Amino acid sequence: MNDAGCDIKVCDVMVRKYLPAMRAEMVLRLVQREGISQSDAAKRLGVSRAAVSQYLSGKRGESRIELSTEMSSLIDRWALSVAGSDTGITVCDICRCTLKRL
Repeated sequence: MNDAGCDIKVCDVMVRKYLPAMRAEMVLRLVQREGISQSDAAKRLGVSRAAVSQYLSGKRGESRIELSTEMSSLIDRWALSVAGSDTGITVCDICRCTLKRL
């Protein structure tokens, strides 16, 4: 199950450094663009409402990163997937896209 370029060290950096900022951006889009309440977003994501509030205020995922057009599109798809409008996106998709920039 080893994808091209897939390595535990790369995954570790991805999860610690990039994913929190991307998740914060996804939550922002979920709440602002899709109009989902913070409480509903928290339920859909399996986190507390306080966690969603912290993503929105920048207290979580505060290390904002510059998003490529492709990454922005993937985050939109991620938000739509959580909202129930789209499927078929994985963390590996996001990681591969991030690796293109590094």
